[in-house]
Amino acid sequence: MQRVVRKLTSIISHRQVVGFRSYCTGGVVFDVGQPTSASHPQLLKDGELTPGISTEEYILRRKKLLELLPEKSLAIIAAAPVKMMTDVVPYTFRQDADYLYITGCQQPGGVAILGHDFGLCMFMPEAKPYDVIWQGQIAGVDAAVDTFKADKAYPMRKLHEILPDMIKGSSKVFHNVQTATPAYMEMEALKKLAYCNNVMDLAVYTHQLRWIKSPAELKLMKESASIACQALLLTMLHSKTYPFEGTLAAKVEYECKIRGAQRMGFNPVVGGGPNGSIIHYSRNDQRIKQGDLVLMDIGCELHGYASDLTRTWPPCGSFSSAQEELYELILETNKHCVELCKPGASIRQIHNHSVEMLQKGLKELGILRGVGSSSYHKLNPTSIGHYLGMDIHDCSMVSFDCPLKPGVVITIEPGVYIPSSFNGPERYRGIGIRIEDEVLITETGYEVLTASIPKEVKHIESLLNNFCHGMGTLDSQNN
Repeated sequence: MQRVVRKLTSIISHRQVVGFRSYCTGGVVFDVGQPTSASHPQLLKDGELTPGISTEEYILRRKKLLELLPEKSLAIIAAAPVKMMTDVVPYTFRQDADYLYITGCQQPGGVAILGHDFGLCMFMPEAKPYDVIWQGQIAGVDAAVDTFKADKAYPMRKLHEILPDMIKGSSKVFHNVQTATPAYMEMEALKKLAYCNNVMDLAVYTHQLRWIKSPAELKLMKESASIACQALLLTMLHSKTYPFEGTLAAKVEYECKIRGAQRMGFNPVVGGGPNGSIIHYSRNDQRIKQGDLVLMDIGCELHGYASDLTRTWPPCGSFSSAQEELYELILETNKHCVELCKPGASIRQIHNHSVEMLQKGLKELGILRGVGSSSYHKLNPTSIGHYLGMDIHDCSMVSFDCPLKPGVVITIEPGVYIPSSFNGPERYRGIGIRIEDEVLITETGYEVLTASIPKEVKHIESLLNNFCHGMGTLDSQNN
């Protein structure tokens, strides 16, 4: 028995000294600072580098990016920095989409270099014992090669020794402008290229690659959309009993996270009454008055892929005549624009159709009187939609004039935002309405990824009046 105890003690001591890493050696699961199939089999299958995305897909992404890069050019992609909320408290870390897309690394502190001569080279931070005690293990040089499958890897302290020679051998450098860091931006070799206008934004190429989603990416996006739909549906049911913007924001975030989302895609917009006419309202601190609408724009992130949808409804259970008139106009515009989604169409074309429909409808309601566009744009200054993917407003370098292709995901989100001070019919003042769906472009047309959540007036009213019983009460708050 003593011999067995000594053997177990030896194993435990060895684990404590070595630390956990992401791969297995002799039955020990090692930690590289993020989930792997060995450490988190409930999240990743064998062969996946991040949940749902295989190592092979990451390697293919690097190959495709190299094919787009001009000869004798270099790509530099830095990880997102850690942002501090106070001197010792960081904000929750979110990786830069381009760095994650190419490397699969979800951690800060690294710089990835992609070149025709050497493939992927990763410069990795080195964990200090003090940092490991407080923050846990991080991915280092070994993980760059073993886990992320980099062709070469060095500690960050080697960056100033190795990267300048790489830059000197290149005629152009493309880098991630959003995460540019002095660690390489202040190098003389880079400054010389920049002086000749030979340092450019890598997003021109990465956004082109990210624009069309792979089957694995689409599976994650559908799951993310499903989570957001379930969460918002339960929040709609909750709203009749708890008509508070902050409560509804908390409810939808809880429902998203309990279903597996890592974070919200953005701070939920919960605009009750006239607050719904503020497009990106985020205070969420008001009680929703009886008879008012609430506009909720929400989205979550699931393993790096975002969802984004909006519904507007009356928590009291019924639309007023003025609310319904405006709502039906937005709904018909939403449905018509969704029908326009197909390969070859563009967001710009769909947007122009939406403007024509909304201008006509608003004039018929007596809300718009002039023929000019300035009055309309005061009531709706937004685009009909945007690309969606790893970021909420994804692939911003891809023009809205670009013909849509199968595998592209966009939003369709017509709206009208009439402030209380609007010089028009009083019955419409202080009403904000948006109906937003996610739409996948397919070979034959489209697929609405958010179709499971109701948007017809009769369906919403039925939901609120027939399925809210038993949700509980907060008498102390409602009195």
